[in-house]
Amino acid sequence: MTTHLSASLSTSTGRGGRFCGAEPGAEPLPGLPRSGEPEWGLVQGNSPVGFAACGLDGQLRNAPQARHFVAATLSGWALESLVPDAAVVVSELVTNAVQHALDPASPDDGDYPVWLGIFLHPGDLVCAVTDPSSDPPRPRDADASAVGGRGLKLISALSETWSWSLTLPRGKTVWATLPLCPRAT
Repeated sequence: MTTHLSASLSTSTGRGGRFCGAEPGAEPLPGLPRSGEPEWGLVQGNSPVGFAACGLDGQLRNAPQARHFVAATLSGWALESLVPDAAVVVSELVTNAVQHALDPASPDDGDYPVWLGIFLHPGDLVCAVTDPSSDPPRPRDADASAVGGRGLKLISALSETWSWSLTLPRGKTVWATLPLCPRAT
């Protein structure tokens, strides 16, 4: 696992960094939604105020690594209340990528075939996982005795929205948005 952290872009920290394509009026990054498609993270109109990413080697141990990464990142951003839901969401996103998007017969996926990115915006948190497969995520109907098959339903239940986009030159990004403030019930 490799980790890349960008300090908050807010002026209160005095530290900074930018993620390419986040500036208003900038062209969306290749593979991200265009006009008329659901928007997320980088093309939402609001530049992220925080960004963190980690590269994962595509092993089953990546889900717990992703949960730890999210917990450490959100704690550093003073967003501990989001850790339980965000940890489940990224765990499911990463597990799906490792189990369904990696081809064991294709060793050319590099050292880090799966990437987890966390984008902090003023009103929400976007958790995104990129993998080398262009196959769309497929929700399944799991019966009560099934061991798996509920990941996308969990993501849907915990997030405000989720979707996916093709990523050039190949692969896809599956993302979920969590509100920073609790939802009204």
